[in-house]
Amino acid sequence: MDEIMNKVGSYWLSQKANKEISSVGDDFDSLSSSIEGGAKWLVNKIKGKMQKPLPDLLREHDLPTGLFPREATHYEFDEQTKKLTVYIPSICEVYYKDSSVLRFFTTVTGQLEKGKLANIEGLKTKVLVWVKVTCVKTEGSDVKFTVGVKKTRSRDAYEILRDGISVEKF
Repeated sequence: MDEIMNKVGSYWLSQKANKEISSVGDDFDSLSSSIEGGAKWLVNKIKGKMQKPLPDLLREHDLPTGLFPREATHYEFDEQTKKLTVYIPSICEVYYKDSSVLRFFTTVTGQLEKGKLANIEGLKTKVLVWVKVTCVKTEGSDVKFTVGVKKTRSRDAYEILRDGISVEKF
């Protein structure tokens, strides 16, 4: 009788253990699929692919390192398509030393080229009213913002990382 109870007990324990292990795997799968932006970053980190900091990526493409708020630490960059997606924890505004203001949505996308971020989605600036920024381009010591009209600002104002201030809507 003891032998039968041991077999039943070990079968029950192995079934329960398999179910728990399977549940952990399912939990991880659902967690990784629900985390936008951070998931791919985390998977790449686990695989051993280290991603350079966003300011370094911007510097390599001749854009000011402080263009995005300090909170923007996760991003995806596809080398083939040149698509850049930057993830920001919450909608925020950044105030620069030249009195300009940029408003960032939680996801900002664009085509990253040397000295230019084009086809931008998720970025606005204030020019009397909030207007969508479609392109940011560097020319020497200037940063040009295309928002339906061109707005030139000093590049120096965007070289230092600044904190974003949370706002309720984009």
